[in-house]
Amino acid sequence: MTPDVREELARVEAVLFASREPVASRKLARLVGLEDGTRARALVRKLNERYRRVGAAFCAVEVAGGFQLRTLPEFSPWLFRLLGSPLETRLTNSAMETLAIVAYEQPIMRAGVERIRGVHCGDVLRQLLEQGLIKIVGRSEELGRPFLYGTTKRFLQTFGFMKIEDLPRRAEPWITGDDLAEGTEIVVEADKKASDQLHGTREK
Repeated sequence: MTPDVREELARVEAVLFASREPVASRKLARLVGLEDGTRARALVRKLNERYRRVGAAFCAVEVAGGFQLRTLPEFSPWLFRLLGSPLETRLTNSAMETLAIVAYEQPIMRAGVERIRGVHCGDVLRQLLEQGLIKIVGRSEELGRPFLYGTTKRFLQTFGFMKIEDLPRRAEPWITGDDLAEGTEIVVEADKKASDQLHGTREK
């Protein structure tokens, strides 16, 4: 490896180490003086090869539109001792269900979320807004012009998705009150595969 390449790798590593948010390849190239994002991506791959070779506890992952240094999953138990539980383990089941609905159906009104869940969701939506996992993305054209909700970059970063299209496909349609006879108890859960993905992918 030439001295120039070692210097480029060191600059890329330094920026990724210092950044609290994922850094897009073009921005990374601009920050460290590379010709383009393609070169930045190539250097990130070289960094990961080096990390694997020396048995490092972390790697550079592509998430939420950029690259970020994260610890490997097998070190999670020790990090939890230091940092406490990650955000998604602190979300209630109702919050996880609501978040999954917003993620799959966005942009969606509060009434749409409540129709799917079968319960009022105002407090849960406010909680998710405060935690930065969802945001108001516009207003509906329906009467009263209610807010429309969608997920945020923090949602992608927290659950390890590069883009919203990376969500696992839902196997079944949502179960709503319209699908059941009047008087039947309605129990709505997020699609199991999606729920497992959300619960099992944690920011390190």
